[in-house]
Amino acid sequence: MSVTAETTMEIAREEVSGSSRGYWHEVFRRLRRDPVAMACGTLILLLLAAVILAPWLALQDPVTGSMIQRLKPVGTPGHLLGTDELGRDMLSRLVYGGRLTLLLGLLPVLFAFAIGTALGVFAGYVGGIFNTVIMRVVDIFFAFPSILLAIAISGALGAGIVNSLVSLTIVFIPPITRVAESVTASVRSLEYVDAARISGAGPLTVVRVHVLGNVLSPIFVYATSLTSVSMILAAGLSFLGLGVRPPEPEWGLMLNTLRTAIYIDPLIAALPGVMIFLTSLCLNLLSDGLRSAMNVKD
Repeated sequence: MSVTAETTMEIAREEVSGSSRGYWHEVFRRLRRDPVAMACGTLILLLLAAVILAPWLALQDPVTGSMIQRLKPVGTPGHLLGTDELGRDMLSRLVYGGRLTLLLGLLPVLFAFAIGTALGVFAGYVGGIFNTVIMRVVDIFFAFPSILLAIAISGALGAGIVNSLVSLTIVFIPPITRVAESVTASVRSLEYVDAARISGAGPLTVVRVHVLGNVLSPIFVYATSLTSVSMILAAGLSFLGLGVRPPEPEWGLMLNTLRTAIYIDPLIAALPGVMIFLTSLCLNLLSDGLRSAMNVKD
């Protein structure tokens, strides 16, 4: 009994789908065995839940303050983490500030992942003059340190949340593109990719079915490691006045406005920096755990 082409393709798709489900099941199983990654992931989820549910947590207004209540110490009744230089509740500002800080940490990496992966896979698979042009442009951006490039772009575009997103996205596209091009160039020369081309599969089919499935994992893991860098760069831009504008609460901007309070109450002044440090540390450790779980080699 003969098997039609449609039946063969359907069987192949089912096998790929089953293999994908089995792979991700194994990844989550390995990740659950990593206590550090699980603890960091739990803390990140709790922080995300807090910043998302902030309007329903009965917190005080993060913008309204009182000069009478300025720089109250940690543990003050009604102000668990004290107040800032304008008498605004620090707990409320830290929670609401986490919204913008995490947003500026996640969105640029997400946008850069989509754009950089597309450019890198195209350059790595097509090769030739296209590869040369794309990778030489990427090399130009690599001539500048990330923080200086972000400052230059933000300075040219002006302060603001949208401009910060644009500048950080531009900063992270080159490294993701380089990683994507490298892994794609190594995959395109493998035997099963050559066999797919010889069998008559078109370029889009080969890339979608045989290339992307093997290059997305290392690109994704690398992109997750950039999230903490993005968050720190965003906080740095706000600290320099090139990011979020007052009176919006954001951890980097809060560090800037609390500089004068460091001699009066250093603990209050250090709270935004502590949040930046702990969050970036958890993101880095979670990324390391994900790399191990996905068995991605450096």
